Amino acid sequence: MVHPRFYSPEKITTGRTIELPDSVVHHALRVLRLGQGDELILFNGNGGEFLAVIENIDKGGATVGIKAYLDIERESPLDITLAQAVCVNEKMDWIVQKAVELGVSRIQPLDTKLSLVRLSGERAEKRMKHWQQVIISACEQCGRNRIPRVLPLVSLSDWLGAQFNEWKNPSNVNFSSLRFMLSPTARKGLHDFPESVTAAMLTLLVGPEGGLTPEEEAATLVSGFAPLRLGKRMLRTESAALAAVAAMQMRWGDY
Repeated sequence: MVHPRFYSPEKITTGRTIELPDSVVHHALRVLRLGQGDELILFNGNGGEFLAVIENIDKGGATVGIKAYLDIERESPLDITLAQAVCVNEKMDWIVQKAVELGVSRIQPLDTKLSLVRLSGERAEKRMKHWQQVIISACEQCGRNRIPRVLPLVSLSDWLGAQFNEWKNPSNVNFSSLRFMLSPTARKGLHDFPESVTAAMLTLLVGPEGGLTPEEEAATLVSGFAPLRLGKRMLRTESAALAAVAAMQMRWGDY
């Protein structure tokens, strides 16, 4: 039997009775129609998950008893950073959701010269919170017990500056890591890179709907990124990111 899964950020320990967060109460009781005595899975993002049973329901919410800790991890062996140029809302939500399902470790939103969406101030903060909630929902669905992070939105130039400094400093660089920039003009595919990676640390840069400018591509190459092409066909930004992550999982991960 597959139990419904819910994220609860508080400390969870076996044998305790805890109150479910309001968001979980709404989904569990009003959407899924769970009732007293029904079992569910809780996770708090620290690894593993907990089998719980609904003990009490009232107008103020619901409480569950924690029956058992399940030492289950579903993380990929790859540590993947997806550096994605911000695109229109529906596309960005799709990329974030599916990238989490595919196993990325973190998502770095980027502002590029040809980005169609410009975010700043309060609007940017709201989108960041929204994307983090998309990540949590994706983890509930796909079984991950650790929550990937959405990193603060930065410009591509600032991000590449940090990447370049890291690449320049040998003490901070893992030489087994790989950095890729998706480009329709690249000559190499994943089959041209090593069949195995010891550190399994990967960074993938994906441009916006209009792509990266020649200047941005040049700056990315200087920062230690290898241009990468996915076949002979031109992919949209939302297709390219997910296809690349899936291909990495096939070549080096757990597929």
